[in-house]
Amino acid sequence: MSTIEIKKSFHNLIDSIDNENILLFFYDIMKRKSSSKDGQIWNKLTPAQKDELLLSLAESESPEYLITNDEMKNKHKNGSNYFLTKRASR
Repeated sequence: MSTIEIKKSFHNLIDSIDNENILLFFYDIMKRKSSSKDGQIWNKLTPAQKDELLLSLAESESPEYLITNDEMKNKHKNGSNYFLTKRASR
């Protein structure tokens, strides 16, 4: 899709949305994205944070680490306890 086609499709999408909250949400995203420089957030991370993100990316792309949505739901029926436990164990 060309830049012109993307802009036209994006304008059409915006014109079709009547929900002000959704419009404000996407407006804020676009405003922040257009005013931030590439790599700005990455450069603020510590080396450990960068390593963690790169490891997470690698794991997310590896089939051995992937599970279905149903498996995730069954495994973590009470997600808040799971995440509190995982955070504490780091």
